[in-house]
Amino acid sequence: MSRKVTIAVIGAGNRGQAYGRFVTQYPGAVEIVAVAEPHPVRRRKYAQEQHIPEENQFGCWEELLAKPRLADGIIIATLDDLHVEPALQAMERGYTILLEKPIAHTWAGTRLIAEKARETKARVLVAHVLRYTNFYRQLKRLLDSGVIGEPRLVDHLENIGYWHFAHSYVRGNWRNTEVAAPIILAKTCHDFDLLYWLFGAQCQTIFSNASLVHFTEAAKPAGAGERCIDCRIEPQCPYSARKLYISENQGWPVSVITEDLSFAGRYQALLEGPYGRCVYSCDNNVPDVQTVSLRLGSSLEVNMALTAFANKITRITRIFGTHGELTADFEAGTIEIHRFGESRQVIRVLQPAGGHGGGDFGLMRDFVRLLRGEELQDDLTYLEDSLESHIMAFAAEESRQKQQVVDVQKWRATHS
Repeated sequence: MSRKVTIAVIGAGNRGQAYGRFVTQYPGAVEIVAVAEPHPVRRRKYAQEQHIPEENQFGCWEELLAKPRLADGIIIATLDDLHVEPALQAMERGYTILLEKPIAHTWAGTRLIAEKARETKARVLVAHVLRYTNFYRQLKRLLDSGVIGEPRLVDHLENIGYWHFAHSYVRGNWRNTEVAAPIILAKTCHDFDLLYWLFGAQCQTIFSNASLVHFTEAAKPAGAGERCIDCRIEPQCPYSARKLYISENQGWPVSVITEDLSFAGRYQALLEGPYGRCVYSCDNNVPDVQTVSLRLGSSLEVNMALTAFANKITRITRIFGTHGELTADFEAGTIEIHRFGESRQVIRVLQPAGGHGGGDFGLMRDFVRLLRGEELQDDLTYLEDSLESHIMAFAAEESRQKQQVVDVQKWRATHS
């Protein structure tokens, strides 16, 4: 019988809770034995759900990591700018780590973590959860089989979704690069990781354009208020906080705005908190559209884009090969293959329970197996492998700011 493994958690917010849901479903395999979370209500609720003893409930990560090692592994699910020090100290303590992406919100921080991992020989998984989905693993098997010949052109679109963008990148924690990673890293490192993994080739050159046009004071409609609660045009606004947060839904994203999910609690949050602000009057500086052109390996050309302005939240990838075309729609769970001269084939991929199309649970399942010491497949998102997506993201951000093509291999050499 496989032994039960133990985990400590730093950060009991949205991502920490997502991984906690896996633990509650598989109590015979894994147990969360300690938590560090500065928000007292969130900390107590998490501790109750996971049956964590009071002596292992901490108000900050420093208190948890000051103790001798409390568990086999540790999950670091703090905000982007709070990854570095907990990760460094957890490695010193000998923890096996599951680190929420991005590795860090700056390249300097990312490099520090990578150097410490090499020094301590720590095992670190980065939460690139899309690799752990049935959908993208099926897509990789198809590409590896050569079903459309040699891929020559990729067109990859990340539809963030209009309300998701407003929640996270206009009103929310990732709205401003003064306090969070740029969106091309915070959100799209998933996509860079997929491209690197699916095609098995490093990025050679990259160029990026981006702009913020809509979520600005200049675009604010006449009659709009500072908050949705007292706005005259709120009923007609698709970005209305009242529509998004005052509804029957009490899960994400509603669960982020307050710990009091009653009507009165949510209403108060919209009156006073950041999530009740007009999307045209926030302190956001994140582009609402960004495009990236890159070359993978010697000959694969890739056009990639992210957009706030989409009805559905999905990723759509079109791959043009020497013997056919392939279209993969993540949200729909469909992969269409059209080999030249043959009939179209549609593959429907089962997307199991758990966030990110089952990727959250898939990642946790492999993390538990890693903690047990089991032999695992080669496509886990180990830190060294995950650095590739971050190199691409930081190079793309430099390209956007300088408006020039970046030679990624030179960037890699000068930033190592």
